[in-house]
Amino acid sequence: MNRQKRRTGRRHPLATVALLAIGLVFTGGAYAALSAGTTAQAETDTTSQQTIDEGKKLFQANCATCHGLSAQGTDNGPSLIGVGAAAVDFQVGTGRMPMQMQGPQAQEKPVQFTDEQVKQLAYYVASLGPGPDIPSDHLVNGGGDAASGAELFRINCAMCHNVAGAGGALTEGKFAPPLTDVSGVHIYEAMVTGPQNMPVFNDLNISPEDKRDIITYLKYVQDNASPGGFELGSLGPVAEGLFIWIFGLGAIVAITVWITAKSN
Repeated sequence: MNRQKRRTGRRHPLATVALLAIGLVFTGGAYAALSAGTTAQAETDTTSQQTIDEGKKLFQANCATCHGLSAQGTDNGPSLIGVGAAAVDFQVGTGRMPMQMQGPQAQEKPVQFTDEQVKQLAYYVASLGPGPDIPSDHLVNGGGDAASGAELFRINCAMCHNVAGAGGALTEGKFAPPLTDVSGVHIYEAMVTGPQNMPVFNDLNISPEDKRDIITYLKYVQDNASPGGFELGSLGPVAEGLFIWIFGLGAIVAITVWITAKSN
């Protein structure tokens, strides 16, 4: 009886080996996972720091004359500390910076840098202080509600940019540019940074989802022709009325003179 109990409680000779193998497998797997995560993080940090370093070189070569070597600002240009990546991506990515000449506002012109260099400049300036970041794709791809965006645009933007986004004149030689050929990224960045005379629409004023709707409406306007035919610059009833006044009444007067001359 005792022998039988003793045999039953005895472990198999390979049990210890199996336990050791299982322990080594789990330990090795955990170590490999942690090691891979650490390596990936290190590579990301290295790439990010490299991007910032390249952006610093570009900044010092092209922007420091006006904004200072450390972007602290000078008499010729404001400080860029805290403006964020979005402001730089907008200004440099649309060709407004570096400025071609001093004037009431920076003029849009051909972009001076590659997309990669623009991002390097943007992330260098972003490293100097917190500020608005470059928006993610789902906010700028035009996947929102165009009808809601049209209403928001009429309330917040149309007084300067025109209800069709055709732009308009402001005071002292300044103007609101047309939005008929502007990317969704740059529209979003303009709303969160407020370039030139434009106010800043932070997330408390207009939520990210509402900004996406506005971009969706503008993309709809860009992609669809006017249902009314010739747009006359999309300047509204003043332009249309002036067109009728000059050409319509002019045609009536000309026809009247022709009929009178014919009868005589």
